[in-house]
Amino acid sequence: MNVVSERSDTWYKQAEQKAARYFATLAGQVANKAYATTLTEDIKLWQKVHVQPHSLLSFLTRRNRKPEARHYSKYIRWLSDKGKLDDYLDRSVSYIYMRDLGKALHARDTKARIQRVVDDVKNHLMRNSGAKQGEQPSFMSMAGLYRWAQKEGIENAAIWVIGKIRIVTSNIPEGMNAEQAVRKLIKLIVGVVLHVMDDMDDSVLPEERAKRLDGAIRLGYSYGLTYPFIDDLLDSGVLNAEEKEQYSQMIRTTLVDGAVPDIAGIGEWNGNNRDLIQFVHEELRDAFDFIKRHQRPDTLQSFSEQSYVFFHSQHMDRVKELSNPSYTNEDLYLPVIIKSSSSRLIVRSVIGSDGDEGFDKRTFYYGIYNQLADDFADMFDDMSDGAVTAYTYYLKHRNQRPDLINPYELYWAVISFLIHDVYDSDAKSREVLLARAINGLKRCKQRVGLVKYNEIMDIFASGNPAFNRYIQRMVDKADNVDFYDKLLRDQMVSVLRNDRQEKEDFAETIETVREQINRQLQISKPIGIPSMKETLIDAANYSLTGDGKRLRPILTWVMGVNEYGLSPTGILPLLRSLEYMHTASLIFDDLPSQDNSSSRRGRPTLHQLHNSAIAELTGLFLIQKGIEEQASLEAFDPKSVLAVIRYSSQKAADMSAGQAMDLHAKGKALTLEQLNTISYYKTGIAFEASLVMPAILAQAEEKEITSLKKYSYHAGIAFQIKDDLLDAEGDLLSLGKPAGLDVENNNSTFVTILGLEGARKAMWDHYCLAMELLREIPRNTAFLKQLLNYLVTRNK
Repeated sequence: MNVVSERSDTWYKQAEQKAARYFATLAGQVANKAYATTLTEDIKLWQKVHVQPHSLLSFLTRRNRKPEARHYSKYIRWLSDKGKLDDYLDRSVSYIYMRDLGKALHARDTKARIQRVVDDVKNHLMRNSGAKQGEQPSFMSMAGLYRWAQKEGIENAAIWVIGKIRIVTSNIPEGMNAEQAVRKLIKLIVGVVLHVMDDMDDSVLPEERAKRLDGAIRLGYSYGLTYPFIDDLLDSGVLNAEEKEQYSQMIRTTLVDGAVPDIAGIGEWNGNNRDLIQFVHEELRDAFDFIKRHQRPDTLQSFSEQSYVFFHSQHMDRVKELSNPSYTNEDLYLPVIIKSSSSRLIVRSVIGSDGDEGFDKRTFYYGIYNQLADDFADMFDDMSDGAVTAYTYYLKHRNQRPDLINPYELYWAVISFLIHDVYDSDAKSREVLLARAINGLKRCKQRVGLVKYNEIMDIFASGNPAFNRYIQRMVDKADNVDFYDKLLRDQMVSVLRNDRQEKEDFAETIETVREQINRQLQISKPIGIPSMKETLIDAANYSLTGDGKRLRPILTWVMGVNEYGLSPTGILPLLRSLEYMHTASLIFDDLPSQDNSSSRRGRPTLHQLHNSAIAELTGLFLIQKGIEEQASLEAFDPKSVLAVIRYSSQKAADMSAGQAMDLHAKGKALTLEQLNTISYYKTGIAFEASLVMPAILAQAEEKEITSLKKYSYHAGIAFQIKDDLLDAEGDLLSLGKPAGLDVENNNSTFVTILGLEGARKAMWDHYCLAMELLREIPRNTAFLKQLLNYLVTRNK
């Protein structure tokens, strides 16, 4: 055995010995049922707050039942109206301080910090209590994250992590639960940020606070990557057995040697997932190197040791087979104690924080409490996957193995030990731990149904029927045991799932409607027309058949048909008119007298194919065809059609003015205000017209049209800034047009005025403003939300 292997074995053996001593204590409590006697007395105290005596008033108020927690805003308002919000938040924040920050709740400083957080969260919730029904919490959106980052002065970190999470999400393979993987990643990022925020007080200067929070986000992401791309990937069936072994060896080598080996260094990858592993390897290598660079010399050893111990304990559980009847209680529980404690200790070493006195002790003893609760909730999914946990193993082998310790009883023994031996019989700790336990059973009962729940209790709680009857009475009667983090967890999974569905719907709608529009765009050539008109039609069709995104007519179709209920066939002339006029504007843009572009939509520009005169005339021809199409909207009220034509003419004139402004500005240094104006006239107006014209046909209220115009203004500027960023950073192959034209032509852009960093910040600010305006629009705005996401994350 080499020195490195000896060192890693020593790490794990030391952790195992410590876990064995803890387990022996817990096993003793299970054997003599001491936990039941102790907890019965604890619950008697606890129930005074949570179990209300029956009364006529309580019977009458049952009709005013609390809303389901999945109705986030409605549920929060109900808590506030009933005077329950303060206790709810105090209980929830206290739990987070106990679980994630390893704090002792009876400490005076901790109590003060908890109260400050409760007040801050309550104020935030009350400010946002008027959200539309079904609207996601603002802080769970990219806009919400960026607004928080602006307040803290860490916009760059927010932009960075948004991009990273998007890349990770797009690379999670089939066979893994994408929503849960991303949720865990986000949870780890938030956890690290919470640790760093808790370490700062009011004496920390804003610049230093921003620096620490910036680092916390990047460290949180770097550590959080281990959940989707190590734990979840190895737990899934994506990799075959040989690939898992190769991958595990690579991780083990990294943690022991302190350096990430090259894939080629561990031999040719055997399996079908080399591309996935290549991506994961690069991301984890960068993450590991980032963590190492931000470690103090005295914490680097602790980080390596805890990380290896955590990974090896996970591995010990992962290689177990449910069919093996010979595992001892120590085989089942020691890895659980080790991994559940080391995962939290790693966070402190990642951020280089020492923690307060007693932190390591509390964190070590606490971990198994959470792990047993999670394994109880997941036992049937784990059973179907063949995963070995204390619960699945007990379910399968309990009849043949009377020596097996019941994990449900051990769970209650852990609670008793925590309350009295770790938290010194503190009343707040008792309140939080028991409320959490009863809440978990309530959620289980609701999730699986009464019959299945009773079957579960018959299996796991039959060894102590008197204690179980008492517990079940609490499950039935106790109130005020909900937790905000559970609400957030459910909301986050729902938000991620809905966002994925919205993205899929957005992409499908774009593709479907785009194909329909493409089939409608070609201009026919009547027999007997002059040859020069044929030339113009051919030139127009050439420009129309490029690889255009068709965003504007697609927007009009979505809003017109899906939201306003307009006729799909009746609205076709409006779709054609929009694309004709847009294509005309691109032809003019590309001319030598303007942008002097040689390619558009992956092909030579029209003036390159013919000449400038033909290009100019083709543009004029397309504008007239657009007006002709608008005059053909025969399925709608004539006054509305006239209003559309009038509006379109005004906006076409404005766009011409925008082109003139742009032309006049070439080679000149512009102010940001001037560039915003030009961008609105060149780009924002086109978005506005796509939304406003179907609204006019549908005779929408002026207030709604005003909101659509404001949305379009900010969406258009965000779009233009992204174009400028792509021009500065892109290439011909990805963009379909030459990059760097703005610099070549000495044009003022958002990048030349603000710089790359400033331009990104401005883009995200306009993104947020547009996203916030969607709340004012009384329609399903999912498509418009996804459009904004597309505009700021596209690659061309």
